[in-house]
Amino acid sequence: MAKRPAALALSLAVPAGLLIAWFLATSLGGVKTYQLASPGDVARELGALWSNGLLWRHLAASIERVLLGFGVALAFAIVLASLVGLSRPIEAALDPTLQAIRSIPSLAWVPLLLLWLGIGENAKVTLIAIGAFFPIYVNLVAGIRNVDRKLVEVGQVLGLGRFELARRVVLPAALPSLLVGARIGLTQAWLFLVAAELLASTRGLGFMLTEGQQIARTDEILTAIVLLALCGKLSESIMRGIEARLLHWTDGLPA
Repeated sequence: MAKRPAALALSLAVPAGLLIAWFLATSLGGVKTYQLASPGDVARELGALWSNGLLWRHLAASIERVLLGFGVALAFAIVLASLVGLSRPIEAALDPTLQAIRSIPSLAWVPLLLLWLGIGENAKVTLIAIGAFFPIYVNLVAGIRNVDRKLVEVGQVLGLGRFELARRVVLPAALPSLLVGARIGLTQAWLFLVAAELLASTRGLGFMLTEGQQIARTDEILTAIVLLALCGKLSESIMRGIEARLLHWTDGLPA
């Protein structure tokens, strides 16, 4: 328990240092407002968004898109990674293509998604799902491949069929890799959100970034960046909590 305050202080030291440097740069360093808004400007912008209700409107839109895209990515990744991890022929058929698709930059998908799905929510959620899919897929395939062979042999001795062996032995043993991939995938979903909200959005944190650029308001740009950072960190912390709860049985290094 004594370690927690010290760990909290250490985790806050760098953000506090950056905030001080930011304040000094904008107040004493001669940095112009159109180049970098001050912390006070960002705080006032947050207050204004709160008071007029736009803060929750933008946050709710972005959170909904991220969760929908992540959910779609998680479902597809579990299915495809299980097939690829458990079958060498399926791996030979699918994995090279998936790895090639993985290397395509996020913005390269935007024109196609606009043509295929239009400018509605489906295109945005699909782009986020593409970004979140690959970390989950890659980690789960690796986790399945690294399952202890002895566990599989015990399942076979007990007469488990291929499906039951996968459900009761292989996938539970690969759960740590799945959760790590899901945590990275959720963070990646926030990264792809900005590109997704370039698709004719009228609300969301990505829309705030675009609007701030168009009207040269660095306070709005930095407010969106701060909110994205906080949402990403909160998501990552929630996933770490889920990992700790589900993987308490693992024999890892002490904290």
